[in-house]
Amino acid sequence: MFIIHPDEQSAARVSHNPAIAKSVILRHGQLPGLTGFARAQFPPGETAHAHSHPDMAEVFYVLSGYGVMRVNDDEFALTPGMSVAVEPGETHEITSADDARLELLYFGLQT
Repeated sequence: MFIIHPDEQSAARVSHNPAIAKSVILRHGQLPGLTGFARAQFPPGETAHAHSHPDMAEVFYVLSGYGVMRVNDDEFALTPGMSVAVEPGETHEITSADDARLELLYFGLQT
């Protein structure tokens, strides 16, 4: 069992854009199959640039703010309360709206 309090979460930067802060809740290896669980905060207009993971699925949940997500050739608005599951090998990119911070919870699953 893990109980993680906010003051126990480590601060880091998203590897796809160091302007995006994240709080790491669970790290790779702490639970079987989990590659990580974190909260990301995108400043207005920032982008986690297009990338894919050959052996990992990711699930994103929008806590607050607005943005745009592109998965392969599909682009759609991100709004509070929505979830997006990205399958292994799918190219994905997330951009916060120019006038609002975007906050996401996300986790990865090893496939």
